[in-house]
Amino acid sequence: MSERSERVIGDEALRGAPTWTPNPTELSDLELLLAGAYAPLGGFLGRDDLRSVAATSRLVDGRPWPLQVKLEVPAGMLDGIEVADAPPLVLTDAEGAPVARLDVAEVWPTREGWCGVAGPVTRYGDGGRAPFDRLRMPTDHVRAQLTAQRVLGYFADRPLHRPQLAQLNHAARQLNAQLVVLVPVGAPGPDGLTSESLVRCVLAARDRMNEPVIVAIPLASRGNEITDALIRARVAAAYGATHLLGTATTMSGGGPRVLIPRELVYDSRDGQWRDRDEVPERFERIALTDEEIAGLLDDGLPLPEWHTPPAVARELSKARPPRRQRGVVLFFTGFSGSGKSTVARGVADALLETGERSLTVLDGDVVRRELSAGLGFSKADRDLNIRRIGWVAAETARHGGMAICCPIAPYASARANARAMATAAGADFVLVHVATPIEVCEQRDRKGLYARARAGQITGMTGIDDPYEVPTDAELVLDTSEGTIDDAVDTVLVFLGEEGWINPRS
Repeated sequence: MSERSERVIGDEALRGAPTWTPNPTELSDLELLLAGAYAPLGGFLGRDDLRSVAATSRLVDGRPWPLQVKLEVPAGMLDGIEVADAPPLVLTDAEGAPVARLDVAEVWPTREGWCGVAGPVTRYGDGGRAPFDRLRMPTDHVRAQLTAQRVLGYFADRPLHRPQLAQLNHAARQLNAQLVVLVPVGAPGPDGLTSESLVRCVLAARDRMNEPVIVAIPLASRGNEITDALIRARVAAAYGATHLLGTATTMSGGGPRVLIPRELVYDSRDGQWRDRDEVPERFERIALTDEEIAGLLDDGLPLPEWHTPPAVARELSKARPPRRQRGVVLFFTGFSGSGKSTVARGVADALLETGERSLTVLDGDVVRRELSAGLGFSKADRDLNIRRIGWVAAETARHGGMAICCPIAPYASARANARAMATAAGADFVLVHVATPIEVCEQRDRKGLYARARAGQITGMTGIDDPYEVPTDAELVLDTSEGTIDDAVDTVLVFLGEEGWINPRS
């Protein structure tokens, strides 16, 4: 054991140690490291291990490992500090509460203004708490509950309906295995289902399984199917799984043996789920698709009991209420002078007259004055302005309200971030591109901005010397140079009515 690893550092020293809040992916990795789910890793990887994993999917010592588990901090944080004498780095959650200490073993430059930090981590402080904290168990706590020789792991990344439960129970019986259900809570689930709602849905199906051990794990997708499949297998193995019920694309990567679930259909003769080739076609019902389930919930219709246990259906109906009752962000984007604020105001006025939705209007100019005072028009400031609008809108929609936003929002990434915040809040997001041509907007020039930009008096004018990234994901496109403002307002209201967010327009 090295001299450094033998040092004992008390709470007093830790209170004066540098602190850093990792990004969401790094925090997810940190929690999994602390839980033992990333065994054999005990901390963030160093430069050589990261290079080796990227090139060979193995650590330097030859052990297989599929994921680069890395941490970056601002370069200035550790300037002038020798690694041998470096104090521990205290890692905090998003609220600034300490989660862990990292004993710095290596520091190296990564990109401009940032450096990588490696070293073992140890739980410290009371941060990192979250809903269903009791289910975020370390691997040793879960393994202590396992009594069977075989353990079937299952990643419940979506609600468990009867066909999935039948597949799961059949596999467990065939193996004579104990069941460990791993619920990923590192990001929203399918169709914007919040992680808390997903856990509730899984718990609602608990009595349909044979004494399962249910574990919430902050595992987020890396956007690569192969990497995601391999790390899931390693995490399942760390929690004691000897077998893993997966899909045709699930890979073990040297971990648990992967079982491919049977294709089941509902047998209307006796209400059982059976192999498709065992049920005559006239008696079979196939499982509902995700789209069909979402459509029933959107329309406020009950999920059929032959397909979904009532307790799970109740949780899903709470998590995804009918669109008429669900929060929604109506986000207008377009050039200055395109008419987006006028159309948005007309939509808001019409809904205020009917009283059918609780409204918050976030006009670009008003937000600039009340919420984003002091921000300029650089890309960074514009992105921050849209982030603020998106956050307020998402919080409005989280509680069932409708937020109507009408900034210019010229950048696709900022609009996508606003959409993601609404989705994470369990709300819907409707992007309306007011695609009035720039020539028409410049002719209107109600604020005189285009004329000043052409004269060189101002810079950063969208459409003149700053780009507008045309949306490719808009749910609705309008052009106020064609028809009247009332026509555009009616188009939006008809769309909202047809899609179920408001009463249909007569």
